[in-house]
Amino acid sequence: MAEFRHRFTVDYVDTDALGIVHFSNYFRYFERAELALLRSLGFDYRRLNRDMGVAIPRVEAHCRYLSPCTFSQEVEVELWVEELRDRSLRYGFRIHNRSEGKVAAEGWVTVVSIDISRFEAVRMPEEFRRALTPYLREG
Repeated sequence: MAEFRHRFTVDYVDTDALGIVHFSNYFRYFERAELALLRSLGFDYRRLNRDMGVAIPRVEAHCRYLSPCTFSQEVEVELWVEELRDRSLRYGFRIHNRSEGKVAAEGWVTVVSIDISRFEAVRMPEEFRRALTPYLREG
């Protein structure tokens, strides 16, 4: 099983009045890593929508906050696939605060494959499923 890692520094706009990353931005960080993974595999939302006729909206999300991140710190989002089903998948995430050497947050997001013309759940395109299979964490 491979894990995908995406690094960046915390932007000032991501912080709250106390100077720490606002809780809602961790979900943006999850999505930022997901998009980087998809791009590395030759996919993006436009390709899924336009060329394959599907979208992958979020239907469930969870984040457990463990240690704060602040402006200009380097973070790394670790991403893997926890479940890969016919019509859905669950990504697992871990955010590392590399500047502090701590795990900042852990969580997951479940997405469902839908036909964008009918707005109904459909089987994920096989090419997309195959591309994600190396990131599937067993057990």
